[in-house]
Amino acid sequence: MTTQKMKERLETELSGNGRTFGYDREKDTLKVTESGHSITLSIPQIIANWEENGDVAVDKISYYVREGLLASQQKIDIRASLPNVYPVIRATSFPRETKDGKVLLREEHTAETAIFYVVDVGASYRFIEEESLQNTDVMLDDVRLAAFANLRTRPTTSKKDSVSGNDYYFVRTNDGYDASRILNEPFLEEMRAQIEGEMVLAVPHQDVLIIADIRNNTGYDVLAHMTMQFFADGLAPITSLPLVYNDGKLEPIFIMAKNRPKE
Repeated sequence: MTTQKMKERLETELSGNGRTFGYDREKDTLKVTESGHSITLSIPQIIANWEENGDVAVDKISYYVREGLLASQQKIDIRASLPNVYPVIRATSFPRETKDGKVLLREEHTAETAIFYVVDVGASYRFIEEESLQNTDVMLDDVRLAAFANLRTRPTTSKKDSVSGNDYYFVRTNDGYDASRILNEPFLEEMRAQIEGEMVLAVPHQDVLIIADIRNNTGYDVLAHMTMQFFADGLAPITSLPLVYNDGKLEPIFIMAKNRPKE
């Protein structure tokens, strides 16, 4: 699969509804625009996903783009939307404004990650802009409390794998909020209680949360390779740096050469 072939396939899959396409040869991205709203796709990431999952990967991204463009055109009534607001984790480099200059509702998280807030619209979600709170009685605290409470109501299941005496738990429900479960403090405390070694988390992209029970140096090396692979394959990459969880706090760490760095 070449870049040109994938570009043409995406344009065919997403054609219609007055959509236009813009290809950035330098960045290898395809921008899909409809009614003034746009979504930019990384073609190399989509090809990597296609090589691993086949045509279902293209079907999935096409579906998300269509639903995302539809959601972006809906006006948000923030008070009525509180039962459907959620936090989403993104890289600190994620744009803070929309293409038309509207500032997104955002809060700090770690040195590598930031919290944005969205309204779930069923098959997709729409990022909340700061102006949605203007001229209302809804404050950022209201959005945060509702979002975190809504997140805690979502089922959180994990699949366990063990390598060289270390355990790895993968949260992959594919509901769009897997990485966001790093904000579910009761869930993290529950995991902490059953972990014997050091608890290290990773959110390489939005559709996975990795929780590692690290008991030896090999465990860090395995986690580093695992996180980098997920980061490279993700449609919405976040960070390749794992995060140590201690006393309710998260700190990014850099793992290199089969050992944890000395602190």
